[in-house]
Amino acid sequence: MFTYQLTNRYFGQIADELTEAGSDELRTLGAREIKPGYRGVYFTADRAALYRIVYCCRLFTRILAPLLVFDCHSTKYLYRTAREIDWPGLFDVGMTLGVDANVSHSRIRHSQYAALCLKDAVVDSFRAASGKRPNIDAHWPDMRLNLHIQKDKATISMDISGGSLHRRGYRQESLAAPMQETVAAAVIRLSGWNGETPLHDPMCGAGTLLAEALMHYCRIPASFLRKQFSCGNLPDFDKDVWQTVKKKEDGRIRNLPDHLIIGSDKAKKAVAASAVNLGTLPHGDKIDTRVLRFQDIPAIENSTIVCNPPYGLRAETDGDMDLFMSELGSFLKHRCKGSTAYIYYGRPELMKKIGLRTSWKKPLKNGGLDGRLAKYELY
Repeated sequence: MFTYQLTNRYFGQIADELTEAGSDELRTLGAREIKPGYRGVYFTADRAALYRIVYCCRLFTRILAPLLVFDCHSTKYLYRTAREIDWPGLFDVGMTLGVDANVSHSRIRHSQYAALCLKDAVVDSFRAASGKRPNIDAHWPDMRLNLHIQKDKATISMDISGGSLHRRGYRQESLAAPMQETVAAAVIRLSGWNGETPLHDPMCGAGTLLAEALMHYCRIPASFLRKQFSCGNLPDFDKDVWQTVKKKEDGRIRNLPDHLIIGSDKAKKAVAASAVNLGTLPHGDKIDTRVLRFQDIPAIENSTIVCNPPYGLRAETDGDMDLFMSELGSFLKHRCKGSTAYIYYGRPELMKKIGLRTSWKKPLKNGGLDGRLAKYELY
């Protein structure tokens, strides 16, 4: 039996700054014995809870099922131990393979070489069994394995997500510097918005924040549009339980009230892209979007405001950004009374340009950007 079968214990990869929120999300989805770890969260779950987590979680990027945990002091021992796993019994030679690895504080120091050793062990196992080998696909493999080595303790896991969970499937159209879906979901979750007030994004771009707000309010599972789920590759996968969980979660989807979620952007191209993306989701066509500069919005009062201002990548000069942020601060202060704003800064130094005092600010990475989410109470 594999390790996860003996322990019912799994691992969810998530940004370090979201482990607390991620732990809360796991708890609501039925996980138990939740414990933050290095670059993620450990948890136990029965099959129904595991499938629900894979299908519904919004903050995690991958869910891993450990196959084998062992002491590992050299790449030779890594290869030899991995070679003993019955890989042909786990997946078919016609499936494509991908391997990720990360190494820290161990005698094995190179992640890429460690990944190569694991890949070689799997391929050689197939060659010995059938004379054939699986093809490698680094981007969308049928079977993705993860190798984690920390302090000379190795864990080989199967990625049961079916690719990174931030790929929801609704982003048909994209613009420059898009916000990652899991980051947008974190903004919505950290805002505490629950539909009691209208939600506005006055710089909606391609609509990522609007889409995550829609999925949050309407209870649309995060992977509603995904076609591939690698949990089906688990040797003990229960199709009946999976279908039951999926049907129940899909049945919880609710309607979106008129004028509850509103988006605007000065760029016609952006609004058109957001309409296409939102149209892929249930009730997405009920979100109000229009071409309008935030400077020309008369007022947004007694509402929740979320936005991800451009942070220099689409601005001509830093001077332009100084003026832009000053105008945004003035707009929030004078025309958004009674509202609460949650502004995501890809460049944290721009917070100084807005001229408003934060209620709190939290680190929140977006790809390679060391961003910040700031809350503003607008009295």
